Amino acid sequence: MPRNKSVFVTGGSGFIAKHIIRLLLDEGYSVHASVRDPARADETRAAIAPNIKEAIDLNKKLHFSVLDLNHDTGWTEALKGSGSLIHTASPFPMTQPANEEDLIRPAVDGTKRAINAAQAVGMERIIMTSSVVAISQKRLAAGRTRYTESDWTELHSPLTNAYSKSKTMAEKAAWSLVREFPEIKLTTINPGLVLGPALGPKTGTSLQLIQRLMRGKDPLIPRLGFPVVDVRDVATMHVRALQTPESAGSRFIATERFMWMQDIAAILKAEYPDRRIPTRLAPDWLVKFMAFFDPSLRSVVPFLGLEQHFDNTAASEVLGMEFIEARQAIKTSAAGLIRDHLVD
Repeated sequence: MPRNKSVFVTGGSGFIAKHIIRLLLDEGYSVHASVRDPARADETRAAIAPNIKEAIDLNKKLHFSVLDLNHDTGWTEALKGSGSLIHTASPFPMTQPANEEDLIRPAVDGTKRAINAAQAVGMERIIMTSSVVAISQKRLAAGRTRYTESDWTELHSPLTNAYSKSKTMAEKAAWSLVREFPEIKLTTINPGLVLGPALGPKTGTSLQLIQRLMRGKDPLIPRLGFPVVDVRDVATMHVRALQTPESAGSRFIATERFMWMQDIAAILKAEYPDRRIPTRLAPDWLVKFMAFFDPSLRSVVPFLGLEQHFDNTAASEVLGMEFIEARQAIKTSAAGLIRDHLVD
């Protein structure tokens, strides 16, 4: 348990970060968060305010700084006074960029800036949001059926894209850097597809899958699947890692189960039978053909029909996690999108 109960959270306006901030505040921490745009500070505060304990004074407990992953300005000064760092900030686009460096450089350089600033102000504890794509973009050896925290994405695998490279290289940069700063104890959390309730109307990229299905604009569903996790569990894992000394030096997979996109659609269709939610599969050849014209489909072609399972034992044993069922995460995602008028 950190002695200094002030935590710095990067990427404070993000889907996961808002839940982390809410949980930290509820557990008695003060939070200083970074945003890239000053307007996102007020928006984030407004999204968090209705979801915390009434006794918490946000004017005293929650503060913001404007920081950019691509620039050194302000990092060390902003982190002064905080006892720990939770680094969530990293670009996450819906489509892959034409130049992969547009994703890789902010992710890697931003991670280095955050850790260097943490070391400069004397922090000893860092929790970093990574991803299962830093683990799973490779084929498992014969006889293995699940990815574990010991697996690393192979950067030259045909499964990798700009995003998975950015997450893998950023996490590797973090582990490399803390070896130079042995006083710093690092833990990484590696979530799958993060679903669940958004705090406020800014949902982030991961909920766009549910949004697209709910809007019913695609007549067919590609043969894709995802390891699903609820955002509330991801936030809990970050805070428990911070509070659990035994988690230092480890990675933790954050997934509840693998689900095919068709099964996700079926859950939504059963919940909202009047909506035009697609449930029929598209043949692989059609998806490959459409990928020539739709950039958002190109990066998914290597994953057609690929079923990937993950071992979340470490999260259960070390962090005491009992994961919210993926089915519930899917339902609360949809309910939140309807509540915030983000689907037609």
